[in-house]
Amino acid sequence: MRLSVLVVTALVLFSACQPKKAEMPKPRIHGEEVTYSADSVNMKGYVAWDTQKQGKRPGILVVHEWWGHTPYARHRADMLAELGYVALAVDMYGDGKTAEHPKEAGMFAGEVMKRGPGAAARFVKAMEILKANPNVDVNNIGAIGYCFGGSTVLNMARQGLDLKAVVSFHGGLSTSTPAKKGEMKTKVLVCNGAADKFVPQSDIDAFKKEMDDAGVSYTFKSYDGALHGFTNPAADSLAKKFDMAIAYNTVADSASWADMKLFFGEIFK
Repeated sequence: MRLSVLVVTALVLFSACQPKKAEMPKPRIHGEEVTYSADSVNMKGYVAWDTQKQGKRPGILVVHEWWGHTPYARHRADMLAELGYVALAVDMYGDGKTAEHPKEAGMFAGEVMKRGPGAAARFVKAMEILKANPNVDVNNIGAIGYCFGGSTVLNMARQGLDLKAVVSFHGGLSTSTPAKKGEMKTKVLVCNGAADKFVPQSDIDAFKKEMDDAGVSYTFKSYDGALHGFTNPAADSLAKKFDMAIAYNTVADSASWADMKLFFGEIFK
């Protein structure tokens, strides 16, 4: 019995003397609005980063859904900041405006898409604002986008912008300016809902052929049963309100975010 007590005592003392592993400080997210002008339009963006993290880190642009610069885009920027990135939620419409109805959203998105060089100028200016943040490693810039934003980040990559990686969440895949071989250096992850009625199989096939022909490094993920808008919890209420084929899917949302983290983790080592 006495020997057992001595052994236990020795083990307790040994454990107490071992150096404790340093605990990582919990993220402390700082978010602030940023204003800038591009394409003769005033923009209202939002930038977020972890003040507990030391040193420079990759910067990620977040492009909103066709509803506009809503709190959802800012929430995703905060989530990226928690992962250790500096994230800028971009305002592609100007003045931070948002749509109250699908027709209005379609009009806003269509106006930007038609602007071509103007749309690119808005995105490029946001990239400049992000790079100006003292916490950002200007050589490691990426972008993510949702719905309209997914289409936008893919199109910016197609134009040869200096983006290391882009991720499209339930974004449109068709384009009038396909990638050209050797000009698109960006690595791509597409997170697509397998049941998305807004992205037909013909668009998927055309996109994959476009990427293959252009020699682009890409990954295409399809999530079973996921409709358009599967990452946004507000999709269910919007679907009922406007009779739209969209829905939140918690499994696809979690899986796609995990796929993005893995994708960025490999690129921004």
